Amino acid sequence: MAFHVSAEPVRLTLLTGFLGAGKTTLLNRLLADPAVTDTGVIVNEFGAVGVDHLLVESASDGLIELSGGCLCCSVRGDLADTLADLVDRMQTGRIAPLKRVVVETTGLADPTPILALLIGHPALARAYALDGVVTVVDALAGPANLAEHVEARRQAAVADRIVLTKTDLADAGAADRLRGALRDLNPGAPMLDAAKGEAAADTLFGCGPFDPNAKSTDVRAWLREEGGQHDHPHHHHRHHAPDIGSLVIERREPIGERDLRGFMEALAGAAGPGLLRVKGIAHVREAVERPLVLHGVRGFFHPPARLGAWPDGMEPATRLVVIGEGLDERRVRDLFAAFIGEPRIDAPDRQALIDNPLAVPGFRSLTG
Repeated sequence: MAFHVSAEPVRLTLLTGFLGAGKTTLLNRLLADPAVTDTGVIVNEFGAVGVDHLLVESASDGLIELSGGCLCCSVRGDLADTLADLVDRMQTGRIAPLKRVVVETTGLADPTPILALLIGHPALARAYALDGVVTVVDALAGPANLAEHVEARRQAAVADRIVLTKTDLADAGAADRLRGALRDLNPGAPMLDAAKGEAAADTLFGCGPFDPNAKSTDVRAWLREEGGQHDHPHHHHRHHAPDIGSLVIERREPIGERDLRGFMEALAGAAGPGLLRVKGIAHVREAVERPLVLHGVRGFFHPPARLGAWPDGMEPATRLVVIGEGLDERRVRDLFAAFIGEPRIDAPDRQALIDNPLAVPGFRSLTG
């Protein structure tokens, strides 16, 4: 990695948070702010198909132009190489100079290796100024995520700002207990409520600089543990629980909205608490020119949002990403096939599932 470092480093904000916390929603709101200009975005998604960034207008050579004029690129290998390549593009005039870069981590990322990379890599530390860590926490799923996943706890512990999402959907007492748990992990980080409009660009960008010495003893120990390992490819993925996996469901032919709802309900019942995240875009018969965007976290599914049209260059098709612990891939695919009427060997069809309420625990036969 060899590149000339300019006198003025690019400010870098690390945006992290567990699966489904609302990182991309927050990021899109920030990028829509007219005051946010000359910004680059680096996205790292867990799963084979990326579906979050649907504001894409055009793509060229790994860089994507978002609707606000910002640039986006996906991690294709080591994050250090991606950051170095971005600097090289700016210095060779292939893209306009950037004032800020936002790195949005995958929801399963332990952020401490990424922070160790940004602090400890000599060339990157000169090219980028780590301008703060923003951690997004879901008020509905946050308590379970903090209890069950070390990544969620580390994401909260390293934050300079914590953004609470979905507080308008959560029980007030549960939200207060979540705030208490977050204060225990990170007493120095201000908490901002996204539902109240507190998470704005002027409160999140420039919230650093990230100062390891101001963090807890645990955070300083984690960073020391990661020190010197920033040259390991994909190092920041190694903390994933071994039984967390993802699968992608794709289908070109349009499907019925009620059948899709039935599948999502059955999936939540079949996977139980192991269902961490469902996201995707759906090609439905009721409006073939206007795709549905789907989001679910731990069995809670947000109302689908309908786009005005298919993003440029995207072929109409249903693409669903399912992320969970101990996923039974065959069962998930059998459920999807049953509800869209596609026969599969040794698998019940839709009517059999509807007629037998014990076939899938928690399934309430919404489509019957």
